[in-house]
Amino acid sequence: MITVICVGKIKEKYLSDAIKEYSKRISKYSKLNIIEVNDIDKGTVFEIMDKEGNDILKHIKDRDYVITMEIEGNRLSSLEFAKKIDTVFNNYSNIVFVIGGSYGLSDSVKNRSNFRLSFSDLTFPHQLFRVMLLEQIYRVFKINNNETYHK
Repeated sequence: MITVICVGKIKEKYLSDAIKEYSKRISKYSKLNIIEVNDIDKGTVFEIMDKEGNDILKHIKDRDYVITMEIEGNRLSSLEFAKKIDTVFNNYSNIVFVIGGSYGLSDSVKNRSNFRLSFSDLTFPHQLFRVMLLEQIYRVFKINNNETYHK
């Protein structure tokens, strides 16, 4: 099973439509659970990250393999990412991807991470990034099942 934990809700219909489409595509290969935790808007940056982090950690089980999305994380090609996910699924039944809020992820969430992944040095809107992550997860399943998919 794949779980995606994200801070904040999707407000734009075009992004919601894209998320629904990739969720449907992924469901052919794996159960997918998307969990949205509330974005916190009051407090210092540290307090906000800490509260969001605590909300994220409530949804992670001890036996989950956690991949945090971080600018400072490891960069992988799509083929390397597919191999990584295939290897993880050989040892874990649930992979949890975590997308932080506007200020990023708290140290407590980063410390829980089994693997830190970066798509780029660029900063993306978190709602758009959710679509990008789901597209890459779908691509992973296509690659790992030797199915064609556009390059």
